[in-house]
Amino acid sequence: MKQELRKEQALEYHSKGRPGKIEVVPTKEAKTQRDLSLAYSPGVAEPCKEIAANIENVYKYTAKGNLVAVISNGTAVLGLGDIGPEAGKPVMEGKGVLFKIFADIDVFDIEINEKDPEKFVQIVKALEPTFGGINLEDIKAPECFYIEKKLRELMKIPVMHDDQHGTAIISAAALLNACEIQKKKLDKARFVVNGAGAAAIACIKLYESLGAKRENIFVYDSKGLIHESRTDLDELKKEFVQKGKNMTLTEGLKDADIFIGLSKGNTLTQDMVKGMAKHPIVFAMANPDPEIGYELAMEARKDLIMATGRSDFPNQVNNVLGFPFIFRGALDVRATQINEAMKLAAVKALAELAKTPVPDIVNIAYNEKNLSFGPTYIIPKPLDPRLLSTVAPAVAKAAIDSGVAQIQITNWEQYAIELNKRLGLDNQIMRILGNKARRDPKRLVFAEADNVKILKAAQIIFDEGVAYPILLGKEKKIRAIAEENNIDIEGLPIIDPQSDETEEKRKEYGDIFFKKRQRRGINQYESFKIMRDRNHFGCMMVETGEADGMISGLTKNYADTIRPAIQIIGTEEGVRKIAGMYLMLTKKGPLFMADTTVNFNPTAEELADITLMVAREVRNFNLVPRIAMLSYSNFGSSDSAEAKLVSKATELVKQRNPSLIVDGEMQVSMAFNKDLLKENYPFTELADKEVNTLIFPNLAAGNVAYNLLKEVGDADAIGPILLGLKKPVHVLQLGSSVRSIINMALVAVVDAQFKSKHLPTEEIVSKSPWWKRFNKASKDEVGKTKVKIVRGVRGREHEF
Repeated sequence: MKQELRKEQALEYHSKGRPGKIEVVPTKEAKTQRDLSLAYSPGVAEPCKEIAANIENVYKYTAKGNLVAVISNGTAVLGLGDIGPEAGKPVMEGKGVLFKIFADIDVFDIEINEKDPEKFVQIVKALEPTFGGINLEDIKAPECFYIEKKLRELMKIPVMHDDQHGTAIISAAALLNACEIQKKKLDKARFVVNGAGAAAIACIKLYESLGAKRENIFVYDSKGLIHESRTDLDELKKEFVQKGKNMTLTEGLKDADIFIGLSKGNTLTQDMVKGMAKHPIVFAMANPDPEIGYELAMEARKDLIMATGRSDFPNQVNNVLGFPFIFRGALDVRATQINEAMKLAAVKALAELAKTPVPDIVNIAYNEKNLSFGPTYIIPKPLDPRLLSTVAPAVAKAAIDSGVAQIQITNWEQYAIELNKRLGLDNQIMRILGNKARRDPKRLVFAEADNVKILKAAQIIFDEGVAYPILLGKEKKIRAIAEENNIDIEGLPIIDPQSDETEEKRKEYGDIFFKKRQRRGINQYESFKIMRDRNHFGCMMVETGEADGMISGLTKNYADTIRPAIQIIGTEEGVRKIAGMYLMLTKKGPLFMADTTVNFNPTAEELADITLMVAREVRNFNLVPRIAMLSYSNFGSSDSAEAKLVSKATELVKQRNPSLIVDGEMQVSMAFNKDLLKENYPFTELADKEVNTLIFPNLAAGNVAYNLLKEVGDADAIGPILLGLKKPVHVLQLGSSVRSIINMALVAVVDAQFKSKHLPTEEIVSKSPWWKRFNKASKDEVGKTKVKIVRGVRGREHEF
């Protein structure tokens, strides 16, 4: 399903809180007067003197070595054209975000109000003392060629115009693999390149470095073939002039082996593709619409390998596969430039990586069962955690071998380890969880739908294909809130448990509830009446299979949400007590904490039960649980009853699941200090492990700890995630943000996928008593069920 991003959401994302997407954060302590004296005057004079004595010391005493400038004049921003430097700033900030999250490179974005190429060059050249590298961005052709060439000549730091070379590097890697599969040789292949801009010219030159022959490359611009008969060609295009017959694009594609599209959407037809040689390769890289749609192209030729710039089709040519890792490698050896050898090294590293077994974490992230090298997987995926430790070392080594590196790396294994530490790999968890949810979206009941945050979240999770929201509350009020806040809820079922329309359903649910609770203080009248409460009604929808999960608690007391779930849904087999867990997204990675919300003073047996439930849930996030059982004591250093309880619980966990990585009792500081742990308690299996799960001895400790992390430690809290219920019911924190609600919805959907024994997703809409009133299901041409939800007069169609 293609995700839909709305104008309102994009504007709110950029404007909410501190405007923009980046900030500067000190890397040294700056709390005391002494700290400030070291950071600035008088202490700062000492590194100044050292740098003055040896200019290379600037890399030792400042951030220059990890700092890249993303520089633009806003003359070719996305597909928007010349919109000016200020209007281009959000793109440059966004590029900075990608540098940081994919390669831990710091960025200042610099927008320059200058179109004269020579003046632009002088401005950027003057910035060389500040930066370790320069990423040129969104500068129009032909000026971009001159600017990059001149800066590379003048500067002794890496300079790269990513719009040119990023696409060239990624597509070249894909091309190598496509040619291997299609059994084509680059030096014999006949190319048709549609587009003659910066990216196209860079692609051609890089393909030639790999073996392609200039005489076999036919280049087209908006006026046709770059041909000797043309009198309107600039110097750059004259390099690619073809002689002989002047052919149309259709004629040029006849028996062509490879089509490279860097022009505009829908310029290639099925007939053109049909006219290509056997086993053709089509890279339709125009964005957002490729030169030919993926389905149309594959329908035209079954022997085709195709790539696009789109994430919703196989073989995405995405620049993020290149620039973060190329600059990382260049910075780490302090390269004076990014040369052809370094680009080719990146090409070959990417191509080889696609041939290696794909980690499960990548399959999950992209809703695939088993990605493997072949026609639909010729290039790695952007979320592959191996990219940094594969591409950056290849680039660094090429810089050393080609003589442009000023630092030598000798221990490459250690370098790869250091690169992975930079990433905080586990913090991709929410992206992976989101994609896992999209694989099989579930029906989620939102019990407090008369709240603007809930409605915003419901709109987003539906638009993104994460879940089918079911809204509980008074329809008139919900629609008024939605209209007032420009939230589109057309097509989403709204159910009012108190309305006359749901009276029969209340009776049905009331009968079920009475049978469950008739000997526990509830009479029949109360059973019917209580179904007017949204939490009870929602839980009953989940219990009867008319929904797959429920989310509540934004405005309700915690107990008021949990109680109906326990009474109606009940606990899993073998579970004596439910527990509450928080997932904390910290700078060091995800941290699971329990019990933080339910059990006040668990016994050793109960603490063991909680630990095993948590371990199972952590595995649902595709992580290996590494568990520290916490106390104020370290491995028997205290003989108090509290310490012994945790020690006993640890023993019970090990007895029930010997393969689990768990130890205790221990202090929290010991759990996170591997060196200290190894020095003092070398016997523990946590000595060389990164702990990701904390089990607290009681509710007070757990609750205080997660709140401290959230409020003081700047960690994002997701939860509480209820453990031990038969079916998913999850509770929001009071006043949760829209982002927190969405994250909780992802957890609920994945939980429902694990626990669900109901209908497969493709039958949900057609057989759900709520959804079939609002939507329709249809069959596609090959007979597979396709769920289609058409939303209101806007006619937006989503397929799940």
